[in-house]
Formats: sequence, C-alpha cells, structure tokens
Amino acid sequence: METQFYERLSNDLTQLLESGVNYDVSIEVGEEDTNIYKVHSIILQSRSPYFKKKFDEITFYDDRVKVLKFPNISIKVFDIIIKYIYRGKFSLEKLENSVIFDLLIASNELELDELVEHLQTHLINNCASWLRLKFAQIYRTSYQVKNLEIIQDFCNDIIAKYPNTIFKSENFYSLPEDAFIPILKRDDLQLEEGKIWEYMIQWGKANSPMLPTNLNEWTSDNFLTLKQTLKQCLPHIRYFSISGEDVTEKIYPYQQLLEQQLFSDISIKLITPTKQISSIVLPPRKILNTTLPPRNSSIPLPSNIITNEHTLEISSWIDKKESSYIENYPYDFELLVRGSRDGFDVNTIYNICDKVANTVIILKLEGTGEILGGYNPLEWDNILNQRKQIEDSFIFSLKTTNMEDSILSRVVKFYWAIGNYPGISWLRFGNALHLKGNLKTEKKCLCMVTSTYSKSIRSDKYISPKLDHSRDVSREFLFSVEEVVKFYWAIGNYPGISWLRFGNALHLKGNLKTEKKCLCMVTSTYSKSIRSDKYISPKLDHSRDVSREFLFSVEEYEVFKILPRNYLK
Repeated sequence: METQFYERLSNDLTQLLESGVNYDVSIEVGEEDTNIYKVHSIILQSRSPYFKKKFDEITFYDDRVKVLKFPNISIKVFDIIIKYIYRGKFSLEKLENSVIFDLLIASNELELDELVEHLQTHLINNCASWLRLKFAQIYRTSYQVKNLEIIQDFCNDIIAKYPNTIFKSENFYSLPEDAFIPILKRDDLQLEEGKIWEYMIQWGKANSPMLPTNLNEWTSDNFLTLKQTLKQCLPHIRYFSISGEDVTEKIYPYQQLLEQQLFSDISIKLITPTKQISSIVLPPRKILNTTLPPRNSSIPLPSNIITNEHTLEISSWIDKKESSYIENYPYDFELLVRGSRDGFDVNTIYNICDKVANTVIILKLEGTGEILGGYNPLEWDNILNQRKQIEDSFIFSLKTTNMEDSILSRVVKFYWAIGNYPGISWLRFGNALHLKGNLKTEKKCLCMVTSTYSKSIRSDKYISPKLDHSRDVSREFLFSVEEVVKFYWAIGNYPGISWLRFGNALHLKGNLKTEKKCLCMVTSTYSKSIRSDKYISPKLDHSRDVSREFLFSVEEYEVFKILPRNYLK
C-alpha cells in the first residue's frame, strides 16, 4: 500500500505560488481592476492542455518571462483557478452562484476538465433554483460553450417537462441547430406532435434567408431552401403520431419538405391505419396524462381571472427575465381589490390602494374575454392628480383560450408612464391603457395608438387612432370590464440588492449581524406589528429615510423549510 503525502505537497506548492520564486510566466487578469500573477509554466502546462498549447505559441521576453492576459476573467474567479492548479483544492461555500457559473466558464476555457465536471455537478445539485431563474442565459451559454453536457442535459430535462420555457422564449428563433435537435429527439417532450412540427417550421423560416411571408407566393426553390435548413431536424418528427386534422392543416401545405415516400406513407396511414408502410415509424412521445405540477408550488391564488401560470409570467416581466419562470414563485400575489366585491369605480382602486406600491391591475374585458393589465412600481395617490415617471412599468395582454401568446409592452417614454388622476376618475398607463369612471357600466375605457409604451396590447381593430383628447375616441374603440382585480405582493425577494422583505412589516437587509440595517415599519400589508411601538418606524416612502433608532441587527438567525408530516414517509 502506497503512503500518500498530498497535504504536504499541496502546502509546498501553495508557498511556491505565493512567493513567486523562479516564476517564468506573468498573467494579467481583469479589465479595469487588474492583478498580476507570477506563476510557473511547468506547473500550468502539466495541469492544463490550454496552457501547454499557449506556451508553445508565445515567446519569452528579454527577462525570460512569458506574458499572458485574461481581461475576460475576473480576479475573484482566477484566484480560485490558480489555487486549484497549485493546491488541488478550493471551497465554493461563500461564493455567489453567478461567480460559480463564471468560474465554470473560465475553467472550461482553460481546459480544466476535472474542474468543469465538478462545477457542473455542484450547480445542479446545490444551485438548481438559481439555474432555473437564469434559465435562458444558462441554456444559451451551454450551447455556445463546448463541454457543458451536464448543464445541457439539466436544461433539456426542464424543456421536456415545460416546453414553453424555450418555444415561447424571445430567443427561440436564434436557438442554434445543435441545441434544437436534442429537444426534437426527446421521447418525453410534453407537446403534441403537430405543435412540435409548427415550432420547427417557424424556427426553420427564421433561419432561412429571404422567404416570402405569404406561403401562396412560395416557389419550389423557397421550399428547397427551407428543406435544406431543416435537413437535420425533419427526421426527428413523429409523423405517424400527428392527428389527421393536423396533417391536413399543418403538414400538407409543406409537403414539398418531405420525401415522396414518407408523404405517401403518412397519407396511407390516415386512410388505412393497419396497412404496412416502408417509412421508419418513430415511437410516439411519452406524454404524461396529468399536468405536471410545479416543484415549488405557490399558495392558492385568490383570483377568478388569472392562473398560477399567469403569475409566473408577470413575475418574470417584473424581474425582466428573458423567459418565464418555470417552477419558482418569487412573489405572492395578495389581492387588494376585486370589482365584484369592492365596486368597479376607478376611485375605489385609488381609495383602497392609496400609498401602495408594486401593484398589478388585471382586467377581464366584457364580450371578448381578453385579459389586460398593467404593473405600477410606484405608489398610487388618492388625492393628487399627477403624471408619474418610472422606467419599470409595463402593460400586457395575457394568453387565454382565444389568444395563444401573451403580449408584453414596456414603457419607453418614462415621463408619461403612469397617469394618477383620482379627481377625474382616470387611471392611465399613458394612453396605451386608459381606465375611466365605472369600469363595468360606463364603457369609457380604451387603448390608443401611442409611443409611450413599446407596442399595443390589443389587436388593431380595437385600438383607437392617436387623438388629442380621449373624449373624441369613437365608441367602437371603447370597452367595459367583466371583472377587475388588483394585486400586491406580500413577499419581497431581492437578492440583487441583498434585501428580503415581508412588505415593510419586516425588512432584512445586508449583513444581518454587522450592518444594522434591518427594520420594522408601520404598514397595512400585514395585520399587526410584531414589535412594540417604540421599535416601529413610522411609514416612509423609502427605507433609507428610516431613523437609526429603529434599525436593528441580529444575534443569530435560522431558516427552516416547512414540510407536511407525510413528506418524509
């Protein structure tokens, strides 16, 4: 049996790194704030094929030192890498998830295969929630960068269960072919085959140059162009799992994309399902019989208009995510106002929501069943008539049975983002969404062509042309609502600025032990204060204005996950 002295070896090499004795490589890391590492080529090239190739390419300077620069790698990340190279060990305990991911990308660039595999496994086992929240970025990067197969498999598992994660993403059309094909190959992709065909055609068109918009204008050359684009994708469609109706409506118009024998066999199977054919028949996908529940389900949603899926979508818009949240609910939507319960007058909204910020208003329109809404990060005011300027407001139309895709429209002219006019019973998101009077009985609401928000949230036939005064809008463009609700979220989840909030009733910030920035404030979000009055800050617009006498730090804290008793059985 061999005796091992790895610990002593690791320590000695660490001392060599720290001393820089006999170094022959100088590595400059960082772009603005830089750091110079004096290291040894013999150690680096023995640990990394990347450094071996690099040192063969560059020559020594006069002082017998080779110079490398890595402006794209941060000092924090390279510090871990160089310690791993010399010591063979490091700790990820106190690192942010984003830094660990940057470490993975840098390690991959430097061809540290052992470290790349370890970091991928660590992210999936310990940071899965973060990976889901950053899904679009992680997925795109996993295919832009080679050797991230473990992350790719993790992402493809999510896509198989929740296909809209990618197919409804803004980045779908720019998806590389080598990322799209593994999705098409999945036996467990939870989509009807006809829908998969549709998405494949859309992707192919987006990645084929100069195809006419109108299919009736296509020539044989146009079909040939699309066929060439989809050459690697077409074999993975389960043609014989597509319904007769979808074959007629979706396959037939594009029959020139298919080989003649395959198209003939598809037609034969529709007419005589038991007849033998020569084409390869792929097995049908394994579609689950029940809807997949989110792993991190929200509490029951107090709405008779929107669903939990809608709240995930709205939450992702609030957080400016490229694709919708999948499983994790960052906000709890607390119902403030409901038209059928509290009344439909606009002033009811102002009175109940006075001095409340971060609200979403949801409208179900009479007649069309459309679901429109808007998000206002600012407080409503039931006294002052005023325009409010904000960069983060948006309006939207949510997908319903009659509307396949949601529409998001962000504010682009910030100075006219919100119209707060309780005195004349108006509530406005510019002119893009204008609510007035009694929302149910008066039929005075409208959407108008405007440059304040990025796009219209209704079809053109319902959008009024731009006019100087809303009173001049033709009645055909006016609408009333069937129901209206307004939500406020009770939990504030802000990792980017190191805040964790239960409204303002309990507000935790920064380092809980050393910084003394935590507070409790007078609020209507929760039923009562949890500290005595002398420790409760009066209600203020900004927590930064709270007097120091109301701030506190903590001696110790613990976080528990609450599970049903039968969870572990």
